[in-house]
Amino acid sequence: MEKNTLTPNFPMPMRGLLLLTGMYTFAWSAFFRYFGEDLLKWQAMNMENMVDLSATALGSFGMLIGFLVFLSAFYPISWNYLIVVGIVGKLTLALWFVLLFIPELGWNKRTIFHVVFTELLWLIPLVTIYLRTIKVKAYIKSLPAD
Repeated sequence: MEKNTLTPNFPMPMRGLLLLTGMYTFAWSAFFRYFGEDLLKWQAMNMENMVDLSATALGSFGMLIGFLVFLSAFYPISWNYLIVVGIVGKLTLALWFVLLFIPELGWNKRTIFHVVFTELLWLIPLVTIYLRTIKVKAYIKSLPAD
């Protein structure tokens, strides 16, 4: 009698979610990189008190993180370290924005939207996908070698 166990798998929608996360991160970061001053004025909601903040470094770092997350979708099981880089990168981007930009911009609905929906919300699927890759990788290692 065979054991009835569930085989962990990595479904295609998770790959699609990695692609979407990477593209979304890359796009938002490109806005910071190339339209930083205008984007920060829009987020400030009070253009009179704008201090000169450079968003180029934040945008460049975010574009790199987005590209690496996008790249992880092609081989998520073997390149799961790129998913970890994405998780750490999203946390870094959120902290960077909160610590360096929020004191000048202030908390408002636009800055809260950016921190929550552009940085922190994407941590949920990234962590879920990473845990799935760990489970699938452990299952593959447990298979007997032929």
